[in-house]
Formats: sequence, structure tokens, C-alpha cells
Amino acid sequence: MESGVDSMNKRFGTVTIFSSVQWLFFIFANTVMIPISVGTVFQLPSETIAMMLRASLVFTGLASIFQGWTGHRYPLMEGHSGLLWGVILNLGLSASSLGMSYSEIGGGIATGVLLASTVTLILAAFNGMSLLKSIFNPMVMSVYLFLLTFQLIFIFFKGMMKVSEQGTIDVPITLYSFALVIFVSLLKLKGNGIISNFSILIGLLAGWIGYDLLFMSEGQQGTASAGEVSFTLFPLGQPNLEIGIIAVTFFAGLMNLSNTVASISSGDTLFKKESGKREYRGSIFFTAVFTVIGSGFGLVPYTPFTSSIGFLQSTRILMKTPFFLGGALLAVIGLIPPLGSWLAGMPVTVGNAVLFVAYLQLFGTAFNSLNGKTFNSDTIFRLAAPVLIGISLMNTPPALFADLPVLIQPFISNGLIMGVLLSILMEKMVNWSAFEQFELKNN
Repeated sequence: MESGVDSMNKRFGTVTIFSSVQWLFFIFANTVMIPISVGTVFQLPSETIAMMLRASLVFTGLASIFQGWTGHRYPLMEGHSGLLWGVILNLGLSASSLGMSYSEIGGGIATGVLLASTVTLILAAFNGMSLLKSIFNPMVMSVYLFLLTFQLIFIFFKGMMKVSEQGTIDVPITLYSFALVIFVSLLKLKGNGIISNFSILIGLLAGWIGYDLLFMSEGQQGTASAGEVSFTLFPLGQPNLEIGIIAVTFFAGLMNLSNTVASISSGDTLFKKESGKREYRGSIFFTAVFTVIGSGFGLVPYTPFTSSIGFLQSTRILMKTPFFLGGALLAVIGLIPPLGSWLAGMPVTVGNAVLFVAYLQLFGTAFNSLNGKTFNSDTIFRLAAPVLIGISLMNTPPALFADLPVLIQPFISNGLIMGVLLSILMEKMVNWSAFEQFELKNN
């Protein structure tokens, strides 16, 4: 009897260890490029970018732990908002056309982020979740999940293809990425329980080793060596009153709250629970707190990662302990430069190929969020218009909007923002139940 218990304990311990490492790689792969890309666009010194990367690893690990422990209480990664990442990059790339310096744009971004975080904290303090839920109703959340799925898949698909200096794809590396996608998919679909659950980790490690054996490994660009770190408060720019930049960032910051609603509601479905006001308030509180702290280090604002649902569905390991350990390991890596430098050497194409497979599950989350709802020839506009217009904008070159006011361009060129905005407007302006009742009468 005791030997049976010992065997179960050993198996549980082994699963916990490997699950923790799998969480570590997942969170790291979703984090590492964001501060590097922002620092590069704003032309910051490599020492400052290194500081941003280390701060990102530490705060992302801690934020994830606090959210799972006493925020929304689900094992969902708390990471840098993809929505705001895109907005910040667009603003930085528009510096010359705006006639502004990088520090002026960065300072306006910092002010907008701090204002949005203040409003978020007020919502948490005065129980404003009912207002939030009335804006982001179930249909808006379904639209958001579909658009998020497409946006992430587009990013990972492009990231799988190594582009040469001439602007063409590197065929051997690209073929290797597609082979890795097939390999991880087969592990997920054909492997036994343990192999299937750890398909993401196996894919990352095997893909990394194979890449190093077949190609010359290229580390992340723009990072400083282990010892070169320079701390600067608000490295993108000191907070200022650039009204246009503040307005764009502030609005995007409020839109970012849709991530919280979508993540918690998706978590409720996966874990078969129902979160109350306490979980919503706790979640937006920690998101706002870590966003405020991170803004001082030039980090993109935080948000619960809805895409974590796809990861959980892929691994089928729903325990919190590995998630907490993975977050703690990430924070430790941020404090130990050599470890961070080693992980930063993971080929970007490998990470994108494996995450491409992990996020296929997110499409199922979006589809299931409809809860079997059927549509007629009229009510289908409720879903199709915002989703298809959003996808169309995602695939429209931003240069086509060059003649529009520069401060409008980041909105118009962002299919996720425009699709969700259109969905909110359609939900508030159209009485969809009337179309459903009209069809019932005709039948």
C-alpha cells in the first residue's frame, strides 16, 4: 500500500516539475520579444533594453502568481497586452510623421497608461464590473476571442518564416518550422496521455536542439551582455501632456479591460466555475498595479492572457502549483542575467512554430463561447460584420491609411480594436431579439 502511495507521489512530483518547466517556456516565449521590440523602435541603448527585459521577466512572473493566488484565481498567464503592444509600436514608428521626438511620444504613452490604470483602479474600488460587463456582453466577447485568435495565428505564422535580408523567406528554416508544427501536432493528437500533455515542452526543447544542430543559432538581437544593465525611470520618456498620444493610449488602455472579461469568462467555462465580483475586482486591481509599476520601467501594460486557455486545453494540466512554480522560475531568471541570456538564445522561429500549435485551441474557445447559438440571415451580421471587417483590417497594409490623421491611424489599422468597437456599437444600437422573433413568427 505504501509503495503504491509512494509511486503516486513520485509521479505527481514528476508531472509537477515538467509542467512547471513547460509553463516557464510558455510564459517566456510570450514575453521576451515585447520589451526588446519596444526598446528597439524607440532607439534605446542596449543597456536600457536589457533592464527592460529583466524587469519584464520579474514582473510578469510575479503578476502571474498574484493573479492566480488572490486575483482571478485561475492559472492564466498575466503578460504584456498584445493590443497595447501594437499601439505603442505604431506610435513609435510614426514619430517622424508626427514631428515629435521618441521621448515626447513615450512620455505621452506613460501618461495615458497611468490615467487608464487610475480609471481601472477606480472601477475596482467602486465595483464597476457591472458597467464593464454591460459593455463587453457575451457576443462582444465572442467577437473578441475570434479576432484575438486570428491576430495571434497571423503573428505566429509570419514568425515561423525566417525572412532574409533580401525580403525573401529562408526556405530551409521555414520548412523546418512547418515540420516542427507537424511534429508537435502529432505529439498532441497521437501521443499517450503524458506525451500529449507535454507536447508543447517537448516541441520547444526538441525544436531548439534540432535548430542548433541544423542551423547556426541566432540569439535575440538588441540585448546587452549579462552584466550591462542601466536603470532609467520611464525610459521611453518622462510623463507629459501630449494630448493626442495620451488620448490614443488611454482609450486602448480601457479597451484592454476586455481581456480581463474574456479571460475570466473563458476560465469559468474551462474550470466549470462562476467567478463573482471579488475575482473580477481582484483581477483588474492586480493588472492595474503591475501596469503602473511596469510603466516606470517602460513596459507594455499588463493583462490576463486569454490565450492561456488554449495552452491549458492543449496540455490538459489544470493544476495551479506548476503555474506558480513556472512564474517563480521566470522571476528568478530575471534576477540572474546568465539564465536570461541563455533562454533569450531560443530561436524565434522555433518558439513561433510551437506557439502556433498551442494557440489552435483558442479557436475552439472562441467557437464554444457562442454556446451553440444559431443565426439567421439577419442576425448573422451580429457576428460576421465585426469579425470579417476586423480580419480584413488585419490584412490591410497600414500604409494605405497614411493620408488619415496620424493619431487615428493606430486605431483604423488595428483590426482587433475596430472589430470589438464595431461589435459594441452594433450590440447597443440594434435590437437583435426583434430579428429573432420576426423569424419565429414567419416560421
